[in-house]
Amino acid sequence: MNPVVALTESLAQKGMNGMLVSNIKNIRYLTGFTGSSACLLITGKNRIFFTDSRYDEQTKREVRGFDIIIEQQERPRELLDKARASGITTLGFESTVSYSFYKSLLRKGIRVKCVTNLLEDMRRVKGMLEMKMISRAVERAEKAFLEMKPYIRTGFSEKHLALRLEAGLKNQGCAVIPFDIIVAAGSNSAMPHAKPTDYRIRQGDFVMIDWAGEAGGYFSDMTRTFIMRGGKDLPVRKEIYNTVLGANRQAIAIVREGIMARSVDKTARDIIKKAGYGDCFGHGTGHGVGLDVHELPRISRVSRETLRAGMVFTVEPGIYLSGVGGVRIEDMVLVGKQGCRVLTSLPEELEVL
Repeated sequence: MNPVVALTESLAQKGMNGMLVSNIKNIRYLTGFTGSSACLLITGKNRIFFTDSRYDEQTKREVRGFDIIIEQQERPRELLDKARASGITTLGFESTVSYSFYKSLLRKGIRVKCVTNLLEDMRRVKGMLEMKMISRAVERAEKAFLEMKPYIRTGFSEKHLALRLEAGLKNQGCAVIPFDIIVAAGSNSAMPHAKPTDYRIRQGDFVMIDWAGEAGGYFSDMTRTFIMRGGKDLPVRKEIYNTVLGANRQAIAIVREGIMARSVDKTARDIIKKAGYGDCFGHGTGHGVGLDVHELPRISRVSRETLRAGMVFTVEPGIYLSGVGGVRIEDMVLVGKQGCRVLTSLPEELEVL
């Protein structure tokens, strides 16, 4: 079903006869608009797109099926004037609006109602065009990584590798870099969200790289970890790596429509716990990926949702040892009726470089 139609049909069930959409990613989802400033007002009969004069020409090119208003006064006043004219008595708004914007909506004559994750829930299940863009984002990310990979050598700094990978992503056509690339070597890799530093890779180091691609506004997300030759305790490091690899593979193996998201997390977590590293895996096992790098569904021990065909998310167990380093192996999967399809294709087997 067209997402605008689905949203319109859900309004009465939510006790509203109008909805204000202000989250720019949700606006892109509903309209295809790629700018950075807009709002939507949607009722059973009206679909109105608000933006400012900077986006006049762009809106004409990108937005279809909406009445377009180029604002002549402050946005909240413009919205409320149209809401009254449209007969709206209860106006829903997204919980992500700023407090000042919320206060500006509190005018006499219209009741406002906060709505949480209404469109984000719709975005959980991807359509064919969305999957095409996500697959392209994966392809771009993997090609960029393979171009950078020969530089993962002792003596090269984390920052050097991150900059090479970022340049590769842009060369592959990524319009934006979805998040700051993580390149973490040695003890720095014990931090799941480490930032690249001037640290130079040494023998025996874990080298963890977490990066993402983009296509048509949609993202990918993946992580690979390597071990550098030499150094001490190589058998222990290999054991840690293979434990994470086993958790990744077994969690992916149970993904299918109808199972609980927390079951995927538990499968990965139990393997790591059994190996004696349960306290070294603190984050969730995965998250949805689409117009945002982190979106619904959440694959964690506290999740209460059931997987549905068409969901796309990461599976990314890890082990992080303070003073030693860490391993994370992250893939993306598409949920199907009987199983799942792994969207990422880079090898997972341990590589000692």
